[in-house]
Amino acid sequence: MSTGGASSDPASQAAIIEAAVNGQTTKAVNPNVPRSSREIAEDSLRCIEAGAAIIHTHIDEIVSPSERAAELYLEHFRPILDAHPDALVYPTLGFGQSVEERLGHIDLLVDAGVLRIGLVDPGSVNLGGADEEGLPMNIDFAYANTNSEIRYAVELCARLDLGPSIAIFEPGFLRHALAYWRAGRMPRGALLKFYLGGDYGYMGMGKRGVNFGLPPTPWGLDVYLEMLEGCDLPWSAAVLGGDVFENGVARHALERGGHLHVGLEDFMGSENPTNSEIVARAARLCAEVGRPVAGPAEAVETLDLPRRGRS
Repeated sequence: MSTGGASSDPASQAAIIEAAVNGQTTKAVNPNVPRSSREIAEDSLRCIEAGAAIIHTHIDEIVSPSERAAELYLEHFRPILDAHPDALVYPTLGFGQSVEERLGHIDLLVDAGVLRIGLVDPGSVNLGGADEEGLPMNIDFAYANTNSEIRYAVELCARLDLGPSIAIFEPGFLRHALAYWRAGRMPRGALLKFYLGGDYGYMGMGKRGVNFGLPPTPWGLDVYLEMLEGCDLPWSAAVLGGDVFENGVARHALERGGHLHVGLEDFMGSENPTNSEIVARAARLCAEVGRPVAGPAEAVETLDLPRRGRS
């Protein structure tokens, strides 16, 4: 398993590249973002060929009931897994009045035999960019996950034998996750994803200048790694609302023994790259740093993921 904090020999570890291929990014932000089921499947396959071991996707009907959400995810998960049976795929949260509604599609996707990764977002955060005055957008929304909802998500991963993909938007998210780790309650196969806040709002909302979290710099990443000292959970680095390759963040992550989370869910900049171009850039950087790129089977071993399917 990869080690948290500083690795004694990072060059000996294969680097996992995760492609978050769309999120809520629209074609108005980047025309190359895949939105239809066919586009997502085809784009994901190109990312796997470029070096991605993990594919993370969103669906457009994000408020769908669980059954419809599972159906839409399967429309692109199945073609991916038909071509690459070992590929790791996972969805995002849905919306609903209860955590059971927001995570209802996870049970259905496990029953369909497509998941080995679940999801846990252990905290709450304000998202959104700046308005015309440069102030935080005047929106009445916060991304909220209560303590009881977080516990439900952790226990769901444990019950379904899913490795939790843990989004860390702010330092408090990591403190919450580490509490489960210290108590021996973190499910097998966990991956911490350190999300640094770029210069643009998440999803390209609003103007440049307001985002969340620690800054997208090696120093920002090092804050998390200091908090992680003594913990052996593997981790990846991402910049949401910016570019993980700027400011040396991606290189620093690889040199410290981490993995990379990239893709058009995260990327905001002056250019319009494709997902596979971003993944290929990540793979080239891995080679420059001397880290081999992990294929899906090696990612399973590195993360110590449980087998696919329900116990």
